[in-house]
Formats: sequence, structure tokens, C-alpha cells
Amino acid sequence: MGTRAAAQGVTWLITPGSEPGRYPAALTCGPDVALLDLEDSVPAELKQQARTAALDFLIDTTLQTTTQTTVETTVEMPVLGLRINAPGTVCGLRDLLALTDTAARPAVLLIPKVEAARDVDLVADVLGTDRPALWALIESPQAISRLPGILSARALAGVVFGAADYAAAARCRRTDRALLYPRAALAAAAAAAGLPAVDSPYFDLADPGGLRREAQQARDLGFTGKGAVHPKQLPSIQTAFQPSADELDHARAVVRAADTTAGISTDSSGQMVGPPLVAAARALLQQAETTRTPPGAT
Repeated sequence: MGTRAAAQGVTWLITPGSEPGRYPAALTCGPDVALLDLEDSVPAELKQQARTAALDFLIDTTLQTTTQTTVETTVEMPVLGLRINAPGTVCGLRDLLALTDTAARPAVLLIPKVEAARDVDLVADVLGTDRPALWALIESPQAISRLPGILSARALAGVVFGAADYAAAARCRRTDRALLYPRAALAAAAAAAGLPAVDSPYFDLADPGGLRREAQQARDLGFTGKGAVHPKQLPSIQTAFQPSADELDHARAVVRAADTTAGISTDSSGQMVGPPLVAAARALLQQAETTRTPPGAT
């Protein structure tokens, strides 16, 4: 039986809760986290139907990641997650009440529209000690301005950036340049708090080059993963977050130089090697050992 910590998931596949026919595929197409969505992707008239379908699926499916072995292949199952509606709405309250009234327990619960620590604390208090890992969806200028307080929430396990809602609230375009500040601020604040941060999905399925560029930018900024709205996006995201062969070679050279000398030295290419660079190189090599490649990634 194989497991992966939810905090280490690079690829988060978001599946609309109103489309239960897509649930099984989300488990087998290779994401690290398979997130069923009850919020933005579900029309108001289908909220109850989606809630029932998602919770029934969570009950029927193992809540721990497992390895399923068949005659032909071994498939490592993803972490199962659920995005509820905002706790301050009627739909969000119904989501929380439904969770308390059933045996459904996703491994990850994504809380949208978070703008204060109390939004996370409320969910934690309602669900009690037997609760999923709580992640906050940061998707407004107010949330970005209040990051230190939000990240102090006692039960918070990680954060996710919501580009579409942020751009609408900030009245800005959803471009690399317009969203650079909130993305960088969130990634830096999460790192300071010792929490993982997952970047927003890239919504244009017809622009794979844009996806690759944005995923690389997310990694450069310090995000630990990125959302996806379609399985075909997973390989590009995984590849962007994997260290390249050149990066791994350089990291090994830095570690070798550090292991054979004391204090600051130089590696085989003549670059200075000090403690921060050595720590980064060791972290990169460790990441490469634990990163999983989904089907189709190169």
C-alpha cells in the first residue's frame, strides 16, 4: 500500500461535483490530489445533487491513498479532497452539516473565500478533531493583505491561490504580469509560515504552451504545486515542477564539493558553494527522489 502526504502533492486535479461520471477517472489519471468541487464549477440548482454524489463517492472510496494492483499495472491512488462552498453561505453551511452527518472524510478540505483565520477556525470547530487537512483558498485582495493572520490559523495545512476570483475582485486582467504580486506574496508568506502553497489552475485548455510557462513560473516563485482542470494538463505541470537533468547534476556537484571541503568552496564549474546553496541542493535532490511522474509526463 503506497501513500503520499497531501502537503507534498504537485498536481491537484479539480473535478466538478455535478459530474459524478468523471469521478472514477480522476482517481486513475495520475494526479497527486483529486479534488471534488462543490463550489464554482457547480450551478446553484445542482448544489444538493453534487453534494450527495460527492459524499457518497467519498464514503465508497478509500480515504487513504492506496496502491491498486491489477494483472496489467500498478496504480498509485491520489489523495482525495473536497472543495466546499464558502462557510459564510447557506450552501457552505449545508456542506459542513452534511460532512458532520455522514462517514465521508476527505483527506483534504479546501475552504474558499478565506479572508481571516476565523474562516478556517470555524470549519475546524464544526468538524472537530476527526477532520481533514484544512486548506485555505486565497482569492481576494483582502486575503492577500491579511496573509499573516490567515496563516496563523491553528488548523491550517496549506494554501491555494485562486486567480480567477482574485482578478475579478481586483479588477485586473488574469495575466502573468497582473497576478505576479499576489502570487509572489502568497508563496513567500506560506514559506515563512512553513506551509505548502498550490498555484491556481491554468484555464485555457487550448494553450499548452501557456500552461507550461505558468507552471514554471509557479515553481520559480516557490509554489509547491499547481491546480489542473483537465487530466491532459497533469504531465506539463509535473514536468515543470521536476528538477531538470542539468539542475540535478549541478546539485550533486554542489553536495560533493560540500562533502569534501569545510566551509565555503567552489564546485566543478567554479561557482561558490556556501551553506545556503548546499541546503538548496540537498533539498532539490530529495525532491527528485520523492516526486512521482504521472502517465504521459516526460
